[in-house]
Amino acid sequence: MLTLPNLLTASRLILAPFVAWRLALHDVEGAFWLFVVAAITDLLDGWLARLLNQKSDFGALLDPIADKVMLLTTLSFLALTNLLPMWLLWLVLLRDGVILAGALAYRRLTGGLKITPILSGKLTIALEFVLVSWVLAEDGLSLGLAWGIQPMVLLTAGVGVLSGLRYVWIWSSKTAAYLRR
Repeated sequence: MLTLPNLLTASRLILAPFVAWRLALHDVEGAFWLFVVAAITDLLDGWLARLLNQKSDFGALLDPIADKVMLLTTLSFLALTNLLPMWLLWLVLLRDGVILAGALAYRRLTGGLKITPILSGKLTIALEFVLVSWVLAEDGLSLGLAWGIQPMVLLTAGVGVLSGLRYVWIWSSKTAAYLRR
């Protein structure tokens, strides 16, 4: 469990309250740099796990939890301060809730659960990281990037909805296949 990839993943959990703290203090630039470090750990943990042959069930479980804690913490602050639309936060929460409910229902029905991330799910997380980074960079560093925030919001929302629908399709198909046995 104490592998370098798992430690990088765990660091995102540790960084989330510090990002929130910086945002609560209106230090958006500080929050931006901490968020960038967290995003880099997200890029590195999976890559290192494959490179070092240190993939683990623990890491596979911890990674999406760390991503969600970091993203939901930051998205919440950005929505509550009107830097992102509140509807986007609700959409992300609804998508994640539907995915979690589907997984839990399938586990309850079958007694087992193998979590396999899908491409559209990974793309959704990547877009959420890019969007949050973009908003923090614009607000904290004044880089003149405001022009791209609304299109990024719409792209992130659209991919998130498609990803959520894909997960519903997957859980429904798995449940139907299980019930046909």
